[in-house]
Amino acid sequence: MIELSENISSYIEKHFGKGYLKSYAEYFNDEYKSFVRISPTVSSEKIISNLRMYGIELEAVAGITNAFKVIQDKNIVGKTLDFILGSYYIQSLSSMIPAIVLNPNENDVVLDLCAAPGSKTTQLAEMMNNKGTLIANEIALDRARILLFNTEKQSLVNTGVINSKGELLGKHFNDYFDKILVDAPCSALGITQKKGEVSNWWNTKKAEGLSEIQYRLLVSAIKMCKVGGEIVYSTCTLTLEENELVLDKILDKYPVELVDINLPVKSKPAFTKYADEELNPQISKAHRIVPWEVSSEGFFVSRLKKVSDTEKTEKIKHQENLYRIVSYENKGIKTYLDKLADYYGTGKSILEKYKYIDRKGDIYIVDADWKCSEINQFMRVGLKLGTIDKRETIQLNSFAVKLFSNLLTKNIVELKERNELEVYLKGGTIKKDFGSYGQKVIKYNDYFVGTAVSSKEGLKSQFPRTFRTQEIVLI
Repeated sequence: MIELSENISSYIEKHFGKGYLKSYAEYFNDEYKSFVRISPTVSSEKIISNLRMYGIELEAVAGITNAFKVIQDKNIVGKTLDFILGSYYIQSLSSMIPAIVLNPNENDVVLDLCAAPGSKTTQLAEMMNNKGTLIANEIALDRARILLFNTEKQSLVNTGVINSKGELLGKHFNDYFDKILVDAPCSALGITQKKGEVSNWWNTKKAEGLSEIQYRLLVSAIKMCKVGGEIVYSTCTLTLEENELVLDKILDKYPVELVDINLPVKSKPAFTKYADEELNPQISKAHRIVPWEVSSEGFFVSRLKKVSDTEKTEKIKHQENLYRIVSYENKGIKTYLDKLADYYGTGKSILEKYKYIDRKGDIYIVDADWKCSEINQFMRVGLKLGTIDKRETIQLNSFAVKLFSNLLTKNIVELKERNELEVYLKGGTIKKDFGSYGQKVIKYNDYFVGTAVSSKEGLKSQFPRTFRTQEIVLI
């Protein structure tokens, strides 16, 4: 068992006092409490009922729509079919607060600057009703791939993912965004209950080093934000160096002001004094979430408004786009989309509401109000709809099934037996004649779970490979 280090204990006692240290040590050694965020595209009542059959009990969090505390679990809340299919996301209560404070809607152009693994990105996308323009950036390639996985899992069509250094992203976007979330990398003193290994490496020098990165990220965000736009700066650490002192430095040098915020959880005003140094009094408008007061994680949350212009960053000249975003009526893609609509009985009117990208035969579907046309710098924009095969038809991607599930009327195979579902989820072939051949959408009870190909040999699963490696517990 990892013990609370002397480095952390000394820091906590020095800046917050012995009583706070005592509570922090108890928090560190206490059992971690899980929370989930249920997707607004599904019925909360249905998910609660489904999880109860697993022996999982949820309790609604007052004041936060679709947030629930896990009050009983058998260590399977991350292994249910509902979880695998994206019906809910496991996310701490405190982690939900920054997106709530940013409060974007589908008309805003939004940036999540430090986005992986995607908990806040998917939350922002849901708040935007999966419409408009949400750009999610992540510097680390391996984490950016996890971010992509989670945006796919939630069937997001309003989200584009960039793998870039956040401090340099202003070279692509000057005065561009209405709202920006900077949930900055930090020294993690607010999440040591979940990640006890923080205690092994934490020291003040590392926290101070991280504060320099946080400052540069926030400067970048200010330059990318429109005048009148808003930025939420948050961390999951407790240090003053990474929170209040970063804001103090920013307020001294850049045309932003802190905005009053009301949090849906208990919190305390940020500090306006560091040792003997008086800080900008505006900083009292920022909030500290004390972990044991909310039975979750420790967080720092603030909202800034850009009040006047900043010096422009020299913009990168983009090469001509390799791929174009086109409408449904584009001659190069309309025939394929019409065939898809006819095959699955969705009706063409639903597909007319989106835009599309053809990446060498891989077709991506994007919200019609997506605003960023320069897409070379993106790893992906929107959701993979499918791939054009040798028969000149689109083979539907399993991730896209969720997007159209309530509209599918044809070529649906409903599995009746649990053992058939188990074979499907493992990527196998169900040795059975299902009556007609070709690609099918697979349904089990009320779940649309993906696609498969029916042939005389049986039904070959197309359940995504990224899901097959995960343990899935069925009831």
